[in-house]
Amino acid sequence: MTKPQKLNKSQRKFCYYRNQKLSDPKKSKDAEDILSEFDSRKKSESKPELEAPASEPELEAPASETPTIESTSDSKSQNDKTKYFSDSPHSNEERDVIFVGTKPIMTYVSATLTQLSTRPTVTIKARGKRITQAVDVSQMIVKRMDSVGYVISDVRISSDSLTSQDGKQRNVSTMEIDISKN
Repeated sequence: MTKPQKLNKSQRKFCYYRNQKLSDPKKSKDAEDILSEFDSRKKSESKPELEAPASEPELEAPASETPTIESTSDSKSQNDKTKYFSDSPHSNEERDVIFVGTKPIMTYVSATLTQLSTRPTVTIKARGKRITQAVDVSQMIVKRMDSVGYVISDVRISSDSLTSQDGKQRNVSTMEIDISKN
């Protein structure tokens, strides 16, 4: 055990009030040991750091409460709120689109698996920083559901020019990953 270092006034004050809150005298000794160990590490690690260059703001996918699903279908019996979306002109099959946002990855995995149970193909779509999450979602489905036979059937990458909050034109990458049953 190392010898505790001498504490400055604010550290002693902190320890004093903390010790008053703790009922067990052993706990107060532990708190002092932890604080002194923290101070010794902080002093040994304090080195001048280079300032990071100012980075440009990046656009993210819009955050939504639930994963957004868009389906394409020729039937007119669906609700008026349903949006129709088709990237490939030769595709007549029904396709759902899962937009990846700020929610945990497993939310999108379960939404995709739910759609795959009723649809032949599901598209996972993301842009900007969320592309890595979309890739993670697709890989979790393909690797962990290997016995079911899900495969990545197509990957499309594009770039959109959007106006950022500071008024500048920014190019934002977009990725669409199609997953289907083999």
